[in-house]
Amino acid sequence: MPKKQLKRSIKQTKWFKTLTIGMWQDHPTFCMVLGICSMLAVTNRMENAIAMGIGVSLCTAFSCLFVSFFRNAIPSRVRMLAYMVIISTFVICVDRVLKAYFPPISEEMGPYVGLIITNCILMGRAEAFAIKNGPWLSFLDGLGYGIGYSFMLILMALIREPLGFGTILGYRVMPGVWTNLVILTIAPGAFFLLGIYLWIFRTIAKKTE
Repeated sequence: MPKKQLKRSIKQTKWFKTLTIGMWQDHPTFCMVLGICSMLAVTNRMENAIAMGIGVSLCTAFSCLFVSFFRNAIPSRVRMLAYMVIISTFVICVDRVLKAYFPPISEEMGPYVGLIITNCILMGRAEAFAIKNGPWLSFLDGLGYGIGYSFMLILMALIREPLGFGTILGYRVMPGVWTNLVILTIAPGAFFLLGIYLWIFRTIAKKTE
């Protein structure tokens, strides 16, 4: 294989691995059990899960991009504070967009949009990856972890909304005789469902403590 072609292949492999590692191999939820607070709170409706997933993905990707861009200018002693300022800027943008264009979703999700700033995934990727790597790879890393997290949010809502409310995206999908499982509309039911998902995915991935 020519030298240039080999280098190009290595680069392509690197960015693809960076993008996909957070979607399965190092998934933020079933591998590290991060971000479960908002997952338990907002996944009783599919639209809320999708909105939260998009919000977290955008915030993680662009926060990592900017942390990486300014990594040489951020003093090590204040790096956590710098992360918070950068992350909060994008969280505020997502919150304002939801309030302006999707007020029902914003109202239903309540404070959990603003609490994206406390999501350990964002701080974790900034500290573990973005501060040490270039902007492009950092953006892909943040985007991959956000997509992986969104996948779990949607999977949770895919069970909780039909069984808890009999609907999916607001449309009735369960028969009229169906009795809603109210436990799945609240956090305790979501906690048990998340535990089942963790067991399934860790078994599939042959994860061990």
